[in-house]
Amino acid sequence: MLHLNKRAKEYLIKILKSAIANAKVKGFQLINCIFSKIVCNPGPMWKRFKAAAFGRAASIVKRTAHIKIELDLKPGE
Repeated sequence: MLHLNKRAKEYLIKILKSAIANAKVKGFQLINCIFSKIVCNPGPMWKRFKAAAFGRAASIVKRTAHIKIELDLKPGE
């Protein structure tokens, strides 16, 4: 489907399929729909620590994201 070699590809495909399924459930015809806006905002960060040399700790920040997809009808329809 998408020709990306990034880890987020699977998440994006899942979200796009979910948006299409939601449009079908709400009664929209997919021929008349377009993706008008896709926004990825930073979400909360998980803060963790791992052991480092000499009894210290190194911080690990696991970042998350909020992805929003907006569907609109084609202009003139």
